[in-house]
Amino acid sequence: MENGGIEEADDALPVPAPPNGRRYRPVGSSDRAVIQMTSMEPGSSSATIDAVVTPQPPRNMKPDANLTIDPSMREGSPDDHDTSSGSQGDSKLELFGFDSLVNILGLKSMTGEQIQAPSSPRDGEDVAITIGRPKQSGPKFGTMMGVFVPCLQNILGIIYYIRFTWIVGMAGVWQSLVLVSFCGACTFLTSISLSAIATNGAMKGGGPYYLIGRALGPEVGVSIGLCFFLGNAVAGSMYVLGAVETFLDAVPSAGLFQKSVTVVNNTLVNGTETAGTSTISTPSLHDLQVYGVIVTILLCFIVFGGVKIINKVAPAFLIPVLFSLLCIYLGVFIAPRHNAPKGITGLSITTLKDNWGEDYQRTNNAGVPDPSGSIYWDFNALVGLFFPAVTGIMAGSNRSASLKDTQRSIPIGTLSATLTTTAMYLFSVLLFGALATREELLTDRLLTATVAWPAPAVIYIGIILSTLGAALQSLTGAPRLLAAIANDDILPVLNYFKVSEGSEPHAATLFTAFICICCVVIGNLDLITPTITMFFLLCYAGVNLSCFLLDLLDAPSWRPRWKFHHWSLSLVGALLCVVIMFLISWSFTVVSLALASLIYYYVSIKGKAGDWGDGFKSAYFQLALRSLRSLGANQVHPKNWYPIPLIFCRPWGKLPENVPCHPKLADFANCMKKKGRGMSIFVSIIDGDYHELAEDAKTACHQLDAYIDYKRCEGVAEIIVAPTMSDGFRSIVQTMGLGNLKPNIVVMRYPEIWRRENLTQIPSTFVSIINDCIIANKAVVIVKGLDEWPNEYQRQYGTIDLYWIVRDGGLMLLLSQLLLTKESFESCKIQVFCISEEDTDAEELKADVKKFLYDLRMQAEVIVVTMKSWESHMESSSSGAQQDNSHEAYTSAQQRIRTYLDEMKETAQRERQPLMENGRQVVVNEQKVDKFLYTMFKLNSTILRYSRMAAVVLVSLPPPPLNHPSYFYMEYMDLLVENVPRMLIVRGYTRDVVTFFT
Repeated sequence: MENGGIEEADDALPVPAPPNGRRYRPVGSSDRAVIQMTSMEPGSSSATIDAVVTPQPPRNMKPDANLTIDPSMREGSPDDHDTSSGSQGDSKLELFGFDSLVNILGLKSMTGEQIQAPSSPRDGEDVAITIGRPKQSGPKFGTMMGVFVPCLQNILGIIYYIRFTWIVGMAGVWQSLVLVSFCGACTFLTSISLSAIATNGAMKGGGPYYLIGRALGPEVGVSIGLCFFLGNAVAGSMYVLGAVETFLDAVPSAGLFQKSVTVVNNTLVNGTETAGTSTISTPSLHDLQVYGVIVTILLCFIVFGGVKIINKVAPAFLIPVLFSLLCIYLGVFIAPRHNAPKGITGLSITTLKDNWGEDYQRTNNAGVPDPSGSIYWDFNALVGLFFPAVTGIMAGSNRSASLKDTQRSIPIGTLSATLTTTAMYLFSVLLFGALATREELLTDRLLTATVAWPAPAVIYIGIILSTLGAALQSLTGAPRLLAAIANDDILPVLNYFKVSEGSEPHAATLFTAFICICCVVIGNLDLITPTITMFFLLCYAGVNLSCFLLDLLDAPSWRPRWKFHHWSLSLVGALLCVVIMFLISWSFTVVSLALASLIYYYVSIKGKAGDWGDGFKSAYFQLALRSLRSLGANQVHPKNWYPIPLIFCRPWGKLPENVPCHPKLADFANCMKKKGRGMSIFVSIIDGDYHELAEDAKTACHQLDAYIDYKRCEGVAEIIVAPTMSDGFRSIVQTMGLGNLKPNIVVMRYPEIWRRENLTQIPSTFVSIINDCIIANKAVVIVKGLDEWPNEYQRQYGTIDLYWIVRDGGLMLLLSQLLLTKESFESCKIQVFCISEEDTDAEELKADVKKFLYDLRMQAEVIVVTMKSWESHMESSSSGAQQDNSHEAYTSAQQRIRTYLDEMKETAQRERQPLMENGRQVVVNEQKVDKFLYTMFKLNSTILRYSRMAAVVLVSLPPPPLNHPSYFYMEYMDLLVENVPRMLIVRGYTRDVVTFFT
């Protein structure tokens, strides 16, 4: 069209008087009802929107083209586009009032990619929108190098080489198996919880901090995240000390200071004191300190090279480690070799039986059994010593920003590394228990090197490279974790560690190295490990608790791709973490919890609020406990969004008086809620005076309550008395609900009876209701074919077809997913039809929509359908092109509209006044009306062509055009739903109800 729409004019004709019957308040020209956004095509420079949004221009637009008020979209505005620009900027898809999916801007704006800061934009804030493919900020890695190798390097550390055989000798075989299984179960359950949260949306840098913070809120996230950072930093010092200690044992001449010599006169073996004297030499504390500081500095230089350099170096550390493990196993199977110590018996059932039971005893600081030793070991103490050997499962998630596909790599890589190392530890317990006597297990600090084939030097190299590789991973993950916390801008004190996208966290790396060096100066490996264990366990408990809360609440936004999880597993994992913490040391546990509590308190006071839609707010929604005070009336985050339908029970008054609501409306309301959870508001309007009909309203409310209970639908009943249906609904939409518990979706039946029953007052009421919903920013779902809607026992097959034409905040996608959770539709599949115009790149649009649905964890087939433009239709009509089979309904609607328009003109001429409808002056642009009709006709033809056998069809609802007579709009809608047995006509609102993120 050239001019755009129905235009106001001074020479308009009067409208005929309305027919006898109930009068309705008309929607006046001052009622701003339509929120429209033009498709950002070449040549289009503006759009009508309801808030101030300043997106970046698409590639084919000028940089200074912003979204501003477009007078051409205001029907009735005298400042329309001229004829020359009308064909380019006036797209038929604009009739639906939001951005067309053809416009990539509309698609990207729903993904949240425009958000620069981690917190959601507030009303009135400018939001930058990035058009096109996101820039690759750095190297991206897959499952093997990005997750599996870092986890393996962290897990296969110093504990296995120099402490594991000693643990087997102290705890015995069976308790060592219990110990490994106990600790392995904790990390395995944590890995499952981590996999579930990591696959519930796009994951940025920060690893477990990002997951916990987005699930439990910024206060909990920052407190646990900082503790986990300290744990990683301290773990780096543990690995450095292990490497240095092994090096000095292998090369004694490298020591700068005199060794520490411990002389033990008596030892304990199997509870019996054995006479004899043994001398144990250990590296000097000063040597450990000097070499440890030097190694830490050298590792920092490697870390400064970035993730790409680290991943190139990682195989050089890992391959010798794997080779050393192979040498250990070969040495075990061929033992005893010549000149082997007497205590190495080789694999023997007798030795295994001797070592089956535990033998806890006192030791000196070197770990040698000594009756007068100062340290007494038991199972609890061994848990604290061994648990760092199974940590490292977060190494891959710590580098989430550098992964190609976090939703695939983190679960596979983490679980593979966890299962591989746990199986290796269990197998090693049996091997070491059958390999040597208990005395040899307890006194030989490097038994793995003693038995290795062909020489102990291989093991020394393996130990050094293993510990250095683990230290490198710790020094890589910890700074990125700290930088991620700083970038979220929650704590101003951490601003020094902020980094720009794609940059290396040099300041955070220096700070991590400083902490590592401070711990290296301590020089006591056994003192450091319990501290690391507490911090890691605290983080693991946070991950399990986050998954437990999200899985238990089961909000619509909780749709993880990882299906092998359950809230009970997460709860067991969290309890295991707490039990292990108290088993190790209740004093260390209290200190770590106190530290986390202090950080939490500091963040709650000094930190900035981050609107991440945490799980606690979802709990407030479900429990209705302090929800209004906690959430207020602010905009609900998409993760916490719940459908609260307002069910319009008797809008058209054609039910028997003793039937309070259509029998299928409650069934449909339950289909809009996940597992039936959530509140519904059932509303009915009684025409008349409230003073006279108050008692009747109470009676009707009791009947409606009984109906809701009978249908087992969670909801409340409300009866409104108002002079007219339109007035009553306008009152409801303004006042119903409280705070964030206000209804957000209006559900009603499509008025299929209006033409059959000749109810001429229905069009104006129908248009008034939709306009009121748009003004109040309420979503609308209109059910066509409600009589045929299936109940819970009628299973449907086929497809659920979505004709996703405009950006509706994802409501149509969410409704289709909610339908699949019901037994009636669980056998159906989803098809998404994207309507585009002829000049659209269909393959690019299809790829974008597929990527968008993948990131939303939604399984659907995407089909792009091209519709002929209005201008092409006019050309084909003039050239005598063949029409569709359903063209008869289109021509009949045209004829009825012309007849109605002629009657309006005759009445206006007779009464000598402009065209009027319900007291409102209108000017009809007949070409614009034909364009609306043609759009509805082509969309209906497309639906009948592709979705005739669909279980249900969902299509976008076009808003009533300003200044169009209500009768015309009903003709448009009738043409849209023609011959479609079951349809949901959906209009979202400006708020998103789906999100990529956890």
